[in-house]
This record gives sequence, C-alpha cells and structure tokens, in this order.
Amino acid sequence: MSNPESFIDEVSEEVRRDQLFAMMKRYGWIAILLVILLVGGAAWTEYNRAKATAAAQEAGDSILAALEFDDSTARSDALAALPASAITALMTSSELQLAGDLEASAAALDSLAADMSVAQIYRDIAAFKAILLRHDGMNPQDRKIALAPLAAPGGALRLLALEQMALADIELGEIDAALAGLTMILEDAGVTRGLRDRASSLIVALGGKVPAVVSGNVLAGQ
Repeated sequence: MSNPESFIDEVSEEVRRDQLFAMMKRYGWIAILLVILLVGGAAWTEYNRAKATAAAQEAGDSILAALEFDDSTARSDALAALPASAITALMTSSELQLAGDLEASAAALDSLAADMSVAQIYRDIAAFKAILLRHDGMNPQDRKIALAPLAAPGGALRLLALEQMALADIELGEIDAALAGLTMILEDAGVTRGLRDRASSLIVALGGKVPAVVSGNVLAGQ
C-alpha cells in the first residue's frame, strides 16, 4: 500500500505545483505591479521630501543674506524681493518699522492679513501688529472695532486683543467695560503670567476687585 500512497502523494504535489505556477502566470503581474508601485511611491516621497528640504534651506539662506545688510531700508528691500511668504512679509514689516516707515510697515501687514492663502495665525498676527502700529493715529473706538474679530473665542490672539480693547475702553472713559474685559482675561485658563499680572494691576488701578481665585493664584506664586 505504501507505493500507491506515495504515488498519489506525488501526483497531488505535482497538481498543486501546476496550479501554483498557473496562478503565478495568470496573476503574477499584479504582484509585480504592486512592488513597482510601492518602490516608486517610496522614491517619489523621498524625492519630494528632499526637494522641500532644499527649498527650505534655500529660503533660509536667502533670508539670512538679506539680513546681513547694515541698513534697515536695504534689509527691507532685500526681503521684499524674495518669494512672498508669511515669514518674509512679517520680517519686511519689522525692517520697515525700524527704518521709521510705519505706514509702509503697516501696509505690508495689511497685505499679509488679507492673504487667504496663508495660515490664520499669520493673518491674525499681521492684523494685530498693524493695529498697534497705527495706535496713535486711530481713535479708541476704531481700535476696538478693528480688534473685535481678533478677540473672538478660539482666536490665538484673543487675550492680547482683549487687553488692547480694555485700554481703549479706559481712553473712552468706559471703566466698567474695561473692568469686564480685564476680568475675562484673568478668568481664561490660557492666560500667561505676564498678561495676568498686567490685567490684575490695571483692575486695581481702576478701583476694581481682582477675582478671588486669581488673587489666590497670584499670592501662591502660580
């Protein structure tokens, strides 16, 4: 019985081998295609990563080269000549401010704030800085109107905008509104120590009362 069983096993093995070869012949191209796609995809990803790194390095080198000029005006001109980006726009504005051209500095910030292609955080920073640059030329009510969108809940600059709005309220003589805004700052979980100290000092100076929880945190050195 051993010989027939051995023969049957050999035949079965041969059949399985033929079936496997047939499947490989019929569907093997799919496996090869998958390998090609995987290898090609990895190579393309690596190429794009290297390209992005090189572009970032080139942009950084260009910015550093522009900042090597001794004169603020020359630095701002060199920065303005670089490909537009949020970083170069902010730096151009800063150099224009150092050169004493506040309106041109604010105008550069206005352009960035209106650019819908950049991240919201950069647009908010630009809008906030532009308002501060025009502080002396704006009446308090106009400053409050301009700051209001930045003070909306969830905004990255909400607390700083609320502080500036409170200062505008003080100029307008609206002490209750100023105290309410300063209290909102103190009650926000994201308030920094410096901003909390400034708000607390202003509340005391205005004759208001610092919230009890905030007072306890200040006394505890938190």
